[in-house]
Amino acid sequence: MDAIIKPTRGDGLNLQDTRATVMGLGRFGGGLGVTNWLLDQGVNVLLTDLASEKELESDLTAINSHPNLQIICGEHRIQDFSTTDLVVANPAVPQPWNNEFLQAAWESGVTVSTEIQLVTQQLHREQVIGVTGTAGKSTTASMIHAALQASGLTAHLGGNVGGSLLSSLDSINASDVVVLELSSAMLWWLDRCSGWAPHIAVLTTIEENHVDWHGSFEEYVRCKKLIFSNQKEGDISITQDPEASFADLSVLGKHNELNAATAFLAANSMNIDTAKARSGIQSFVGLPHRLQKINDECYNDSKSTTPMATKLAIDAFEVPEKVHVIVGGYDKQIDLTLLAEQSQRVGGMYAIGATGMKIASLATSKVHVCITLDEAVRLAMNSMNEGDVLLLSPGCASWDQFENYEQRGEQFCELVCATSLHQ
Repeated sequence: MDAIIKPTRGDGLNLQDTRATVMGLGRFGGGLGVTNWLLDQGVNVLLTDLASEKELESDLTAINSHPNLQIICGEHRIQDFSTTDLVVANPAVPQPWNNEFLQAAWESGVTVSTEIQLVTQQLHREQVIGVTGTAGKSTTASMIHAALQASGLTAHLGGNVGGSLLSSLDSINASDVVVLELSSAMLWWLDRCSGWAPHIAVLTTIEENHVDWHGSFEEYVRCKKLIFSNQKEGDISITQDPEASFADLSVLGKHNELNAATAFLAANSMNIDTAKARSGIQSFVGLPHRLQKINDECYNDSKSTTPMATKLAIDAFEVPEKVHVIVGGYDKQIDLTLLAEQSQRVGGMYAIGATGMKIASLATSKVHVCITLDEAVRLAMNSMNEGDVLLLSPGCASWDQFENYEQRGEQFCELVCATSLHQ
């Protein structure tokens, strides 16, 4: 790959001695990274979060005391958004066009940005591969990263997976490749703020999701396709081929063959050694909480937050009738019929969380409504026979009972390791 000249850091924003309001730490503490980076740029930062100081205690301890940092917990104040130079919004805030605090910023002429836009401003587009999709985007992005590294290129993984790259910008060289997993919300913000798109854009799948954030499925689809809409002549666009295959993978499932084939195409767009790239993808052992094997009987697929993701997880097993699956969680206002239909294929379905009753009402086969994860694990394990498999693949987000899908998956791992079959 030819050498790339990167723009001056902070291009488009003169950050020294400016005032910035960071809107929320985020469910994954994403606000911490951008706060520390802004402070390093000489910005006076006000960090504001609706949660109480006690609720944020563990996250706040990660921020070193700084003379240019002010923290306000338990509320947002209009003046903090309308009388500053920069607002860094949390992309998790649903329907930002209706948010009174962001509206106040826009109406006052304040620049509104996000962490991902600040990252992309520091990178040349030619070195970025962007990946989005309803299902498979984290795995596909990680497979691309593995292929590039196996081929001898220095690659960095960030965005919606791998954490913020702001803190490691100094280590990203002009000849490096940056792989960014981009959510539909991130793409909405990138389009609104700058019309940015990656040089190589990858779309895995589009299924109904995040209607609560976007307001409609049509708007969700529009935002996913923005990864292509803002590309320029000479850029590369890649979509998933549903007929593709990829042999000798270390991860389960036909869907991962599709992810691998897509990743292989994207990596090869960087003119690398194809044999080494293929080997890198084949050696990829998967990500935590994505069909992660806990033991011979139990698999953690907590990252499954759509009905299709659950179907694909069940499809990964040769005999679905031997699968006992735990489903349910936060209600994203999407159609759960496909999720409920999986009850006809499996050995048992156990529904938890806010959507548990809804899933049971949509199912034509018996679904055990368990409410909590620990109850579901106990009931499932007591119902399983020799050779059966317990699968956590919720098909719903985690926010009704857990901070995030990682916490849900970790609790599942603890429960199955502590519970013996047929107790």
